[in-house]
Amino acid sequence: MFHTMTKWILEIPWNLVIIACLTLGLAPFNPPHIWEKLNMLVAGTLTKPIDIFDLLMHSTPWIFLLIKLGVTLSAKSST
Repeated sequence: MFHTMTKWILEIPWNLVIIACLTLGLAPFNPPHIWEKLNMLVAGTLTKPIDIFDLLMHSTPWIFLLIKLGVTLSAKSST
């Protein structure tokens, strides 16, 4: 199963991941929503369910970018 997931992650094009980060990950753009939610998290004011969902939604592309980077580097070092 791990090999299948790794293969699936490697098959997703980088440009799609980067576009997702720049659109969903940063929208709305002034200031980026993810930045507001991270500040709320640090301040301890991230308590409403909608704000928690919002943080998860806007951080998902960035988390996936980090996972893809790790899988890609791991695959290159093992070959």
